[in-house]
Amino acid sequence: MKHLSRLSLLFVLLASLVLGACGGAPTAAPTAAPVVEPTAEPVAEPTVAAAEGISVVDALGRTVEFDEPPQRIVVAGKSSLTIVDTLFLFPEAAERVVGIVVGNQNPSDFLSLVDPGFKETTTILEVEAGPEQIAPLNPDVVIARSFVAETLGTPLEQVNIPVVFVDLETPEQYFRDLVTLGQLFDNQARAEEIQDYYQSRLSAIDGAIQTSGAIKPSVLLLQYSDKGGEVALNVPSASWIQTTEVELAGGDPVWKEAATAGGWTVVNLEQIAAWNPDTIFVIHYQVDSREVVEKLKGDSKWQALKAVQNDEIYGFPADAFSWDQPDPRWILGVTWLAGKIHPTLFPDLDMEQEAQDFFVNIYGIDAATVESQILPNLKGQVK
Repeated sequence: MKHLSRLSLLFVLLASLVLGACGGAPTAAPTAAPVVEPTAEPVAEPTVAAAEGISVVDALGRTVEFDEPPQRIVVAGKSSLTIVDTLFLFPEAAERVVGIVVGNQNPSDFLSLVDPGFKETTTILEVEAGPEQIAPLNPDVVIARSFVAETLGTPLEQVNIPVVFVDLETPEQYFRDLVTLGQLFDNQARAEEIQDYYQSRLSAIDGAIQTSGAIKPSVLLLQYSDKGGEVALNVPSASWIQTTEVELAGGDPVWKEAATAGGWTVVNLEQIAAWNPDTIFVIHYQVDSREVVEKLKGDSKWQALKAVQNDEIYGFPADAFSWDQPDPRWILGVTWLAGKIHPTLFPDLDMEQEAQDFFVNIYGIDAATVESQILPNLKGQVK
């Protein structure tokens, strides 16, 4: 996007008029720079090179053009955590991300491990922040989820703030959007490195499952909530990454046909008993999921379920954030699920080592920090 302000443009026009008035009859200006013939003396290179423009195609198929890679990036709109955490897979994010929206899940403490100056250099915005709050940050681009295109994207573009939309919901979308982010950072090589990391692990999991011809056990992945003392049981949308994680790990998601409307779908214990899955995975976004699992295992109604009787009910792992979400950690979620669904295929799987490798190689956090700040705080049944 052009960075020449209207005021600057006005000065240029005025200067042109003055020069024209002082120079007598105008002459035709050349349309291109004159060709300089070689001389005996070397010709000095220009001190300022013209910026190389970039063009990206976002998740909505829109082409967004820039004169140069954006230097001031703001993340806005709902469900932005996955964008923020993905941006910081790129080393350039530490200097270029100047503002983020924070909702129920605040990434500040975690991202301070990636970028020690994060809290001092990044402005925190409210979830509902609009152009009035975003414009003072002077962003070169705002990155947002595609579902806020109308409510947030349109108002921003009306005040000439460019917006690039991403999805980051399924693995296919994730890899596609990584390409877009790599272009925005002018670091396509890093985008390829990240994708290679994910693909190598997905291929290893799929290869082991396909080679073995293992039967896919029935699986239930459940979000447990008890806000205000009222228990709610929810299953994810059939199109969400949680469902895809179970499938990639070699499981059969029993709730898939009942959750086609989008969003979390409320279910009750009667429905769960009718499914009676081989394995149950429990997610809790506020407390350690192991606590919930122990509570359910002690409930006589849940003890009637096959998964509970066979001790095949597990608390989903988390560190700063749960590994089930469309966050870069989803690859850890798939890997962990594969080890629980098909333990005989992955007998040597060490999820603490997987986590160590992930945070060192994907986020660039030094091994000592991972060992002291992340691994001791892992939640859920990692082992």
